[in-house]
Amino acid sequence: MSTCATASGELAEPLAGTAAVAATWLLVEQTGPWGNEALTQSHLDPAIGRALEECAEGTGVRVALIRRPGRHADVRRPASRRVLAAHTAPGRTWIRATDVHDPAHLVGLDLAALGRGDHADFDAALGAGPYRGDPPVFVCTNGRRDRCCALLGRPLAADLHATGSTATWEITHIGGHRFSPTLLLLPHGYAYGRMTPHAVKEVVESLASGLVVPGNCRGRSTWERPGQTAELAVRLLVGAYGVDDLAVVRTESDGDGGGAGWLVTVVHRDGRAWDVPVAPRAAAVATPASCGAAPVAQTRMAAGPPRLH
Repeated sequence: MSTCATASGELAEPLAGTAAVAATWLLVEQTGPWGNEALTQSHLDPAIGRALEECAEGTGVRVALIRRPGRHADVRRPASRRVLAAHTAPGRTWIRATDVHDPAHLVGLDLAALGRGDHADFDAALGAGPYRGDPPVFVCTNGRRDRCCALLGRPLAADLHATGSTATWEITHIGGHRFSPTLLLLPHGYAYGRMTPHAVKEVVESLASGLVVPGNCRGRSTWERPGQTAELAVRLLVGAYGVDDLAVVRTESDGDGGGAGWLVTVVHRDGRAWDVPVAPRAAAVATPASCGAAPVAQTRMAAGPPRLH
């Protein structure tokens, strides 16, 4: 039986503008099985998961569960669990890390401040400090959400973990099952799809050197989908590969709101600025958004030629 990832790959469906949107990521370690809605369908207390979802709404924070790859003991109440927070805005990126004994302590966090890039409350409440270690890579492996994430994501996560070249985690959901295997790199928030171990190595090493690899990039989670698409279009046009070279400063509706698209302004750190028209386009061939879903004409973000101010 064909999978959603196979169908998407055969059509070479564009990846730009498909990353999950989050100014800040809050990641909580949770061993054991994950359900379709992992925050409320895992061995994390569902009341805590539901409260985190509600508290994060409208703050720019996306909450997800993480776990180490491979076989592990299914500990319903571990003595401690790793918690990471990462802010993705250009020039203001950071990762904070801590271990918590009771995940209920997460519910009282000031997530609005985290979404703005202020980690003072997070640090004070949980005793967090700067993340130290190898670059963290988060591979989507939630097979209950979509089987492609299990069939393709878990082997990739296991391979990366075995090499020890990165700090590899499995993550519950970062969107885009049909682009599996998908992964997220923090703190910059760049998401990638259809990845291989060799491609991951290139991406991680490049980001460690301050450079973005545009191939197979889905976008930077800092921006909404039109902004992700516009930023990548400008990167490719002018060869601006520095991780913080570009920022999306404005996204305006281009037309009467009837699906005409957007006009996105992207600014380079050297002062140059481009207006990029971005429009939603329905694919010519219907494909499933996830395994088991009915095929539909997926909406793609299409960038027109960037216009220099």
